[in-house]
Amino acid sequence: MAGRSSFGFLGRFGRSADLRAFDEGLRRCDVHPAQVVDGVKLAAVRLVQKHGKADSLPDRAYEDAAALVAFTVLGEGRMAELLGQDLAETLAARVERAADCPDGLDAELILLALHTGLVAPHVADAFGLSIDEG
Repeated sequence: MAGRSSFGFLGRFGRSADLRAFDEGLRRCDVHPAQVVDGVKLAAVRLVQKHGKADSLPDRAYEDAAALVAFTVLGEGRMAELLGQDLAETLAARVERAADCPDGLDAELILLALHTGLVAPHVADAFGLSIDEG
C-alpha cells in the first residue's frame, strides 16, 4: 500500500485503506479524526510505510501509530481510562524509548505531533518533549 494513500477525489473515491485504519485508530482512542488534520495523518501513514517491512502493512500498524499520536494528545491518564492501564503504560514506555532511537518510527511520530502542535502541554512536560531550535 506504500505510495497509494489517498483522501479521495471530490467525494467520489473513498479514502485509502491506510488512512481509514489510521482514523479508526484515532477513534478507538477517543480522538475524533477531524482533530488531526489530513496532512498530519498522511505524513504519519507515510512514516509507518517508510518503517514497515512489507509492501502491504496490516491495519494494525496504522492503528498503533494512531494510538501513539492520540497518546500525545490525551496523555497517560486519559488513555488509561479509555483503553486500560496496561496499554497506557505501554504507550508511555514507547514515548520514553523514542529518545533512544531518534530515527525510529515512534520518535518520528512524536516529532510530527510536536511540530504540528498536537502534543498537549501536560504530556510535553511529563515526558520532557520539546523541539530543539538550534
